[in-house]
Amino acid sequence: MALHRLTSITIGVPNVEETARYYADFGLREVAPRRFATVDGGEQLTITHAATRRLAALGVGVDDPDDLARIEARLRALDVPFSRSGQALRTAEPVTGARVDVTVAPRLTIPPTPAPSYNGPGRIARQDARAAAVLRTGRVRPRKLGHVVIGTVDKEASQRFFTDGLGFRISDNLPGRAAFMRCSTDHHNVLVQQAPVGFLHHTAWEVDDVDEVGRGATAMLEEHPERHTWGLGRHHIGSNFFWYLKDPAGNFSEYYSDLDCVVEDALWTAEDFQGARGLYNWGPPPPPSFILPEDIAAAMTGAHQPS
Repeated sequence: MALHRLTSITIGVPNVEETARYYADFGLREVAPRRFATVDGGEQLTITHAATRRLAALGVGVDDPDDLARIEARLRALDVPFSRSGQALRTAEPVTGARVDVTVAPRLTIPPTPAPSYNGPGRIARQDARAAAVLRTGRVRPRKLGHVVIGTVDKEASQRFFTDGLGFRISDNLPGRAAFMRCSTDHHNVLVQQAPVGFLHHTAWEVDDVDEVGRGATAMLEEHPERHTWGLGRHHIGSNFFWYLKDPAGNFSEYYSDLDCVVEDALWTAEDFQGARGLYNWGPPPPPSFILPEDIAAAMTGAHQPS
């Protein structure tokens, strides 16, 4: 796949400084005012001002200029405007208006984490010692940006932009509701879901394992229990462990681990899912505010307009 990762996102919020402090607490490293880095992905989050919360920009990495030329041809076929300058191409998702920057960028080389030693019935992988996970004391640091989920008033048009325009591939579907799409070996990097208005639903950040999911969320909730949204659980689509929190602007942020990876496209079969099984395999049921965030009703009335 010529596309190989999400490079970065920019989110627009009305309360920039408060939201920036949240993502510093979340474990992202602030490298400049309102700009944050992950351990392996480098600078991957910028927070900017907007009248209402939204995905302002999304970055996608490709291998070489020939990949940009192919995307140019795809976008022309869809009659989607774009501009090209050297090793970068700029366009916009036509429904939500989110800017998309496609750039020639190096692939990530991520050092593997040691496999945890889990004891089980008839299997003693860890003898005469406490689990290393319970001895961890350092703060949780996300390794990379994994995916972003956006609500759109025209799911099919948004999906077509990413697949037919940019070259994303479909991993799984919730027919009529959402499409899970990838630009890397991760099961999904962008998810578009049908919504009454366009908005940013959540961003997802990979950590080492389920213990880091739990430790990260626990630390975030110690002084701010109001941040809790949904978790701990395991998704069925994507298979990953998850825990969702809410930032001060109303966006959800997800710690996740153990996501499905699609290395050989021919060996993966996209499926259509219906009902709750597509949303999660086990865990507490999602709160209604996760399905339809509370501020969306206000947005539907036209009380706020995106900047």
